[in-house]
Amino acid sequence: LLKKAIDCLKKEFEMKNLGRIKFCLGLQVEYLENGILVHQEAYITKVLKRFYMDKSHPLCTPMIVRSLDVNKDPFRPQEKDEEILGPEVPYLSAIGALMYLANYTRPDITFAINLLARYSSSPTRRHWNGVKQIFRYLRGTMDMGLLYSNVPKP
Repeated sequence: LLKKAIDCLKKEFEMKNLGRIKFCLGLQVEYLENGILVHQEAYITKVLKRFYMDKSHPLCTPMIVRSLDVNKDPFRPQEKDEEILGPEVPYLSAIGALMYLANYTRPDITFAINLLARYSSSPTRRHWNGVKQIFRYLRGTMDMGLLYSNVPKP
C-alpha cells in the first residue's frame, strides 16, 4: 500500500524516498516494537541550556500542590507589596518555549504552563519559581513523548 502511494506520487512529482523519518519540524521520531514515539528531547536540552536549567535537580511533578487557602496559593496574582519581574528575567520567552512543548509532545505540562501564562503581564518571583519547577520536571522526563501504539486494543 505504501509502495503504491510512493509510486503514484513519483509519477506526479519529482521526489526521492529518503526512508523513515527521524526528525521533522523539531519533533524526533523513534520507531519502537509497540509503535512510534514522538518526542522533543533535543529541544528540551536546548531550552534547559538557554535558561540555565540544564544542571538543575530533576523533579517528578510539573507544579507544586496548590493550597485551598487563596492567600497561600503560590499561583495567586501579584500582591501589593510584591515586585514585578524586570526585563532581565526571561519570563515571556520561557512561557513561549514551554507552550511550544505543551502543544506538540508534552500535554503533561499544559495545565501548569497555562496557569503561569495568566501572569505574563505582571509576573512575580513566585511565578518565575513555578516556571523553574516545570523546567526541573522536564529535566527529569526529557525522554517522554507521545506514543502512537500499533498494538490493537482487546
